[in-house]
Amino acid sequence: MKKITKEANMARDVLLLKGLENPILKEYNDIKEKERELLIAKHLYKIMSLLNLDLKNESLKDTPIRISKMYINELFSGLDYTNFPKIMLMDNKIKFNEMIIVRDILLISTCEHHFITINGQATIAYIPENKIIGLSKINRIAQFYAKRPQIQERLTKQILLVLQVLLQTKNVAIVIHMDHFCVKARGVRDNKSSTVTSCLEGLFKSDKSIREEFFKK
Repeated sequence: MKKITKEANMARDVLLLKGLENPILKEYNDIKEKERELLIAKHLYKIMSLLNLDLKNESLKDTPIRISKMYINELFSGLDYTNFPKIMLMDNKIKFNEMIIVRDILLISTCEHHFITINGQATIAYIPENKIIGLSKINRIAQFYAKRPQIQERLTKQILLVLQVLLQTKNVAIVIHMDHFCVKARGVRDNKSSTVTSCLEGLFKSDKSIREEFFKK
């Protein structure tokens, strides 16, 4: 059985404290994965039938279980903190105190209002104090929180706050550019617009030159 790591608990606790955790019902946590998979597939079967689709068709008959597995293991795997990435934190023995920046982090998420794709890229930076994190772990943390039904504003603040707690520093900045297919494929159907959100704390907020360096391509 997978267990929730200390770092995952720290991340969840700070988001709950700040009111930034996704709206998740605790009472369903004890349902085993296989049972959850079958229950979701059952409801999807009903939805597809109500759309007048023939579930006996060779192409459609396994779609409910395929979607169910995709939801649990891929698109919404970030709802389960046992999937939180294993984090490698190192003491900052070399006293590195300059900006560390990771650009063009691929994010694929799902709009919680319409259950349709949001995708784009994030740029994340921090200035170390006591801890340094393995670079790929920044990508993995961002992608973990993207793998949920989301709104972009919450996602931005979640990633920043979790990195602050794990890195033990306020000096974190993030900017996210995303395309929302609930805007492109329905409603206004504007396929050219994109949405940008940012959150800056510590020196990124108080020091103009550091802020300008972060936003500089």
